[in-house]
Amino acid sequence: MGYTLNFAAVWRSFDLLLSGLALSLGLAVISIFIGAAIGLAVAFALTSKSRLVGAPARLYVTVIRNLPILVLVLFAYFALPQMGFRLGKIESFVMVLSLYSGAYLAEVFRAGLLSIPRGLTEAGLAIGLTPMQIRSSIIAPLMFRNVLPSLSSTVISLFKDTSLAAAIAVPELTFAARKINVESFRVVETWMVTSALYVVTCFLIAALLRRVERRLALPR
Repeated sequence: MGYTLNFAAVWRSFDLLLSGLALSLGLAVISIFIGAAIGLAVAFALTSKSRLVGAPARLYVTVIRNLPILVLVLFAYFALPQMGFRLGKIESFVMVLSLYSGAYLAEVFRAGLLSIPRGLTEAGLAIGLTPMQIRSSIIAPLMFRNVLPSLSSTVISLFKDTSLAAAIAVPELTFAARKINVESFRVVETWMVTSALYVVTCFLIAALLRRVERRLALPR
């Protein structure tokens, strides 16, 4: 007996999918901004000549990059409360995704920092700028331009990682799809529509980031 597609149940709950998608995007945006701040600080630490600064940064990157994000999510939500640190579902997931993205972005930013000619720092010092002014006004803007292609792929990957929030019942897109699936038993239709939403959203994010990359590209 053949399977007959019927999307009626999915369309009736389509607003639930859109609400989940909006939450997924919100989780991704907040986590990426926090993760970028963490990653930038860690990248500067990784390129520091001081072992006291560089060693903890390398330890953080090594540990986080070698742990599955799902393990981190479950640890933050179920294990940390046993140690006295209680966070809500959304807060714990944002914390984990921020730390996770920070570790990956640290390596992206580190590569960008190493691509900046050392002469720019020396030129900044020569005109009287402080090291902090050189980093914020010269190094960081150029570094961001250099790493935009890698940054774009990381952003898209982190948006897809928000689906793991369903493991702790955060009502993002994948959780909403599971709810519709359980209530309607329309397995194929539910996941077809959900997959299409992920694909379209990732395509739009990539297009937006490519446009930003073209706008900020240095003229040749």
